[in-house]
Formats: sequence, structure tokens, C-alpha cells
Amino acid sequence: MRLPRLPLQYLAAFRAAAVAENLRAAAEQLNLTHSAVSQQIRALEGQLGFPVFARQGRRVVLNAAGQALLRGVERAYVELDQALRTATAAHGSEQRSLRITVLPSFAQRWLMPRLGRWHALHPEVALEIDASQRLVDLEREGFDLALRQGQGPWPGLIAEPLFDSTMLPVAAPALAHQLIGQPLAALTQHPLLGDAGQWAAWFEGAGLRCQVVPMATFNDAGLLLQAAEQGMGIGLTRELLAADALMDGRLVRVAPRQAVLQEPQRYQIVYPPALREQPALVDFIAWLRDEMACSRAELDGAHTCLSAPLAQITPFAPLTPPGTRPASR
Repeated sequence: MRLPRLPLQYLAAFRAAAVAENLRAAAEQLNLTHSAVSQQIRALEGQLGFPVFARQGRRVVLNAAGQALLRGVERAYVELDQALRTATAAHGSEQRSLRITVLPSFAQRWLMPRLGRWHALHPEVALEIDASQRLVDLEREGFDLALRQGQGPWPGLIAEPLFDSTMLPVAAPALAHQLIGQPLAALTQHPLLGDAGQWAAWFEGAGLRCQVVPMATFNDAGLLLQAAEQGMGIGLTRELLAADALMDGRLVRVAPRQAVLQEPQRYQIVYPPALREQPALVDFIAWLRDEMACSRAELDGAHTCLSAPLAQITPFAPLTPPGTRPASR
């Protein structure tokens, strides 16, 4: 049986419709009309001689034949992408852009304040940052790198750990002053920000069992930190996301650094194997690790419970017996 030669635009329409399961959404992705995508799907099925979708109202769902076709089309797209990158490298020109997907909190609180230093080192590489909580398919959606939180695995991708999360409570300076010399249990007398389960685990790790009812929870750590900076309450957050605010005094640690919660959802660098030796990607990963080491060193150097601008104030002293004045530094 002689197989038909299918125009690439038919396969692009098929792939977009298969992922979106909706012709109108596929048309928007391809910047085509709904009618054009529908015609290309019909033409594809006409040349194949069999349907590849089952219609369910407004949804189009792959049948068994369509699923088999999609697997082959995805492999072909990956090979085509690798061929284009190889051709670019053979021509002697480096990739001059990187598409990166990252969590909004990490982008806002850690990555963005440091991108000026990246640009100073690599002005020839343009970054396209997609800050979203949506889990994207790197190869299908054309991303070069993801900064993801979790343990994986991510099949078909390389994952390298970037940092482990350490959770600790922080507050605005005015609120932190009220806690000086108080036992850890005093935190529950103030508004708490963040996940109740994480707070309970943190208190338990510090040797306390407390009923925790946070006044507010957030689906994004950047919002929690902003609320804490504005004095809404005590936020339980990842130390690294609060690093800049801790160093410049917008936030203050309100517990000893040993009273922390090791949060299992580590941050990882994830990228396709085909890009392993891509110069721009290699440089960006190396830069990330250097910046991360600097952040770690800065945080380790601030050994008092309070941030540098407030270091002259007596640090939080959870072990001070009642009625005893905390010792001054």
C-alpha cells in the first residue's frame, strides 16, 4: 500500500487539535480560522482514508488510529527541531534566545532581580520568560528550559537539582519587634500567613503542638511574601524566595535558623537532552548555579535571627525562661 504524502500544514493542524481537543482552540494557536483548521483535518482524514478523531460535541478526541499517528508526528517534530539546531550549530552561529518557563513566585522574588547581571555577561542572548504555574510540555511548546518544583521524574527530559527548599517564618520589622524575647508559641497569638499543614509541621519540628488557623493562604509564594512585607502577619515561606527581603530589611526572621522545615519539593532545572551542549543553555545554567551559591552565602552570613539592618536588636530567643531578660549581643 502506497502511503499518501501529507502536507505539513495538515499535520500541524492535526497536532494542535489533538493537544487542545478543540478545533477553535487549535485555530487560535495556529492563527488560522476555525474553518481552515476544520478543512485541513477533513483533508487529512480524506487522504488517509480513515478518521483520526471521534467528535464529542465541541470536543475532538483522538481515536486509536489518531493516537498512533500523534506519536509518530511528535517524534518527527522532535527530530526536526534537533535537525534545525544542528544545522544552526554547523553554520557556526549560536542560539541567541532562550525560552524559559518558571513559577511566578521564583521569577518575581529571585530570578528577576538578578537578570541584569545575566544581561551584562551575555548581552547577545535574549531571554523569553514565561511565568506560569501551568506545567508545560517543553518540546511540544518550544521551551528550552524549565525551573520546576517537585521530584519528577519528567520522562524524556534531563532534570538537575537547583536547590532544596527550607521553610521558616518571617515578618515585617514592626511585627518582628513585638516578638523579641517571646517563646515560639507566641507566634500563634499573631496572624499567620500560609498553609495550615506546613505551619503545623513547622511547629511540630520545633517541639510544639499548636492549633494553627492561618488568617490567609495563597496559591503563590510571591503574594504571601508581599502580604508579610505589608505587615499582614507572619508568613511561613521558603527562605531563598525571601532572601532579598531578608538582606535589605523588608522582612525579618522571627525564629532561629535551626527551627526550619525541610520542604521536600526541591527546585530543579529541566531541559531536553538535545540541548545538553547548547552554548546559551550551558551558560545560563552555570550562571544560575553561581547566583544560587551567592544567595546561599549571603543568607549563611546573616547568622542572627534578625536581618542585617536590625542586627543590633536582641534576636528572637525561644529558649529564654519566663521572667528572664534575654541576653544582649
